[in-house]
Amino acid sequence: MSNLKLAVEVVSAHNLMLRHGQSTTSAYVEFLFDRQRARTSTKARDVNHVWNETIFFDVSDPNRLRDLVVEANVFHNGNANSTTFLGKVCLPGTSFVPYSDAHVSLYSLKKRGVFSFSRVRGELALKAYLANPNQSQPSVNHEAKSESHEPPKVAPKNSGSSSRPSDYLLKESSPYLGGGQVVRGRFVRGDSPVISTHELVETMHYLFVRVVKALDLSCRDAYVEVKVGNCKGITRSLEKKQNPEWNEVFAFLKENLHSSVLDVVVKDNELVNDDFVGSVQFALDEVQTRVPVAPERHQLVDKDGKKKKKGELMLAVWYGTQADEAFPNAWYSDIILPDDMSSAAYTHVRSKVYDSPRLWYVRVKVIEARDLVVPDTSRIPDAYASIQIGHQCLKTREVQSLNPMWNEELMFVTAEPFDDQHLIVSVEDHVCPDKEETLGRVSIALNSVKRCGESADDDQIICGQWFNLDMSLSNAMEKDRDHKFSRRIHLHVCLDGGYHLLDDSSNYCNDLQRPVGVLELGVLNAKDLMPMKTETGKATTDSYCVAKFGDKWVRTRTITNSPSPKYSEQYTWEVYDPVSILTVGVFDNRQIGNSSGKKDKEIGKVRIRISTLESDRVYTHCYPLLSLSPSGVKKTGELHLAIRFSCISLANLMLIYFQPVSVKVQPGTLRDQAVLVVADRLAQVEPPLGKEVVEYMYSDAADVHVWSLRRSKANFFRMMGVLSWFISVLKWFDEVCAWRSSIITVLVHVLFVMLVCTPELILSTVFLYMFLTGISNLRYRPRHPLHVDTRLSHADAAHPDELDEEFDTFPTSQNDEIMKMRYDRLRSIAGRIQTVVGDVATMGERIQEFLISWRDPRATFIFITFCLFVAILLFVTPLKVVVIVGGFYLMRHPRLRRRKQMPSILANFYRRLPEKSECIF
Repeated sequence: MSNLKLAVEVVSAHNLMLRHGQSTTSAYVEFLFDRQRARTSTKARDVNHVWNETIFFDVSDPNRLRDLVVEANVFHNGNANSTTFLGKVCLPGTSFVPYSDAHVSLYSLKKRGVFSFSRVRGELALKAYLANPNQSQPSVNHEAKSESHEPPKVAPKNSGSSSRPSDYLLKESSPYLGGGQVVRGRFVRGDSPVISTHELVETMHYLFVRVVKALDLSCRDAYVEVKVGNCKGITRSLEKKQNPEWNEVFAFLKENLHSSVLDVVVKDNELVNDDFVGSVQFALDEVQTRVPVAPERHQLVDKDGKKKKKGELMLAVWYGTQADEAFPNAWYSDIILPDDMSSAAYTHVRSKVYDSPRLWYVRVKVIEARDLVVPDTSRIPDAYASIQIGHQCLKTREVQSLNPMWNEELMFVTAEPFDDQHLIVSVEDHVCPDKEETLGRVSIALNSVKRCGESADDDQIICGQWFNLDMSLSNAMEKDRDHKFSRRIHLHVCLDGGYHLLDDSSNYCNDLQRPVGVLELGVLNAKDLMPMKTETGKATTDSYCVAKFGDKWVRTRTITNSPSPKYSEQYTWEVYDPVSILTVGVFDNRQIGNSSGKKDKEIGKVRIRISTLESDRVYTHCYPLLSLSPSGVKKTGELHLAIRFSCISLANLMLIYFQPVSVKVQPGTLRDQAVLVVADRLAQVEPPLGKEVVEYMYSDAADVHVWSLRRSKANFFRMMGVLSWFISVLKWFDEVCAWRSSIITVLVHVLFVMLVCTPELILSTVFLYMFLTGISNLRYRPRHPLHVDTRLSHADAAHPDELDEEFDTFPTSQNDEIMKMRYDRLRSIAGRIQTVVGDVATMGERIQEFLISWRDPRATFIFITFCLFVAILLFVTPLKVVVIVGGFYLMRHPRLRRRKQMPSILANFYRRLPEKSECIF
């Protein structure tokens, strides 16, 4: 016997099927290899089982190793030693490699057979490798014994060796929110529940102070300081005003109030030593808890508590929650900012709701130009037209003529309002490769351009117009200029609103139909956020969240200097199309503190497809924030969200699935321009939403078209997953033909005869089977939204060089040696693809080109003779008899087959047909 051994390391199992209504399983794994049987220990009452046990099998004949299979069966150990099958995994002998090349892989559990009635789900993490006793191997002390059922002795290993850490998975929670505790997607309300407009977030109580204005002050540079215990807020300073108006709101978190008195002090900014002007004091136990509270006038008092003759302060004080209307515009006491921070910087920490601007197309048809004049009269210009709107610039082709004709239509993207936006058209002469001369310009104000296509049925025709060209842009922008003789250009310009201009992928669009539901999002909190910057020698994170759905953007307030911020903010959208995606991103605010003025840094984002959510179910999950870099997958924190989709009309919701996404969709090249336009507009709002934030929210891995070996592997295995059902059916049919189970084979024979005798039942049987399968899957439907899958993305096992190549610039910035290695690798992969494509083409060519073309006269003669024989046979024999005989022949018992499984006569004939590959160099 050989000294070679096969080692199988059982790491863990995830998401196993639960049995008999239990919330846990007691699982163990049983292995079968070359008539050797072994099993792991039983992990009792667990959800995600971790074994980290290694089992050794003897390899009797290394030459037969590639033909052997390791079968791993997962069982649930129930009461009275009863077992329940949970799934199996088969490892082919071709996957066994030396220990140095082995790695942990995650395998999906399969059924015993295609038509097995058992329900399975989950994944099993295994690592298989060949072990030689003469070489150093990891220390284990168990070997499998033939037909042994004893649990093995195990050697513990590091549990972090799993290729898919549990930190990368979604985690469902049961938090206490405004509507009660969430248990399995439903609110469990108390005996006397408090009705809250913000059910999806934890209710946070605030003390609100609205400072409206002051009257008849004795100073002219006043500001107000609001103080409760250690919490303090300051209004902006208004110079040279005896009756200043601030109209600012301060929100103090009730749990942080360590005082029983609220002090509102008016101070003079001009005084240094004693800047006190007057104050108003409130007892917190007397503050009302109702909304809204009308502002009232309060007489200022001096330091001794006596009322002053002059000076009043108008303000309102009340207790409320984050559902209060004043909450979005308030200064939050839980945000700690530097004392020297200007009041303008406070706007960067507020929450805000943004609306994307309405986008329009600018259609410009450049027809011709007349009477062009060039400085050098001895040459004819190579003229082209250049059109520019903001940062967008397009050009026509070059035409060599003094009266060039182009007849080209160019399209641009712009947004309302059109004030101060101009369409600049210039005619240029391409003198030489490095020299361009301007032959004339014209500027057209967009607010003067006619609009067409306000609706999809609007086919209004806009007539062309001649425009005079000026040599300078300033002259071109002057109106009512007298042109005695001028160069001219003929243009058709219009603003087109008939298209549905998409600034995002069609999967993310929401405003295409009438509303069919309501989407509610509760941004609860974040955990373990990665430090994004260093201030005063300390790593900090000032985080905020941005959510986008359709044309509505929302931004939470910034929680400063906290790796686990608590937002508790709720937002609502109308849903027009359920087949759309909600995007929630987490960012580090770099507009405050020492890093003021820098671009905000992304931490991570979450995408949730609305159509995957059940109606009226509350989804409370912790989403891992993952980022992919040349160093691999990195977790940057967790985001805790509460989501609920409520359906308004079920009938309209169902009809959406049968309607097109939009009547007209713009060319894909304009989407990037639309994103830049939206980013420019949102960057001008107060507080601004940075361009880097908008571009990151729009970015999608599906839109990346640069070569990536990792992404190619992921797509290949996705395709194999789609074909796995067909392959499983073939394997099952092969088992039927081999009579592995006589009962199943006999039942298949009976079903086959029934369907042949009554062919009208075939389609109905197929659809009925799919209906029953769908009904049976209803019980096991997914209970959590889709999220980034590191295993499906092949990101957790990607080679560092593959990731470095994926994140390389285009064109590349690597040296020649690395590029040579990558090019050779790409040639190798492309060569295998080329071979597969050639084999597929050969299979089709043998039938299409050579079967009846007499290229091979003997083969063609054999085929047409066979066709004549089959035609006569089918004419004299009932079709049902032919089909039944053919089916029984395919499923005949192995004893009626030849001992050696040789290819069939038809396969031999097919493989001998010629192919066109012989005609290729």
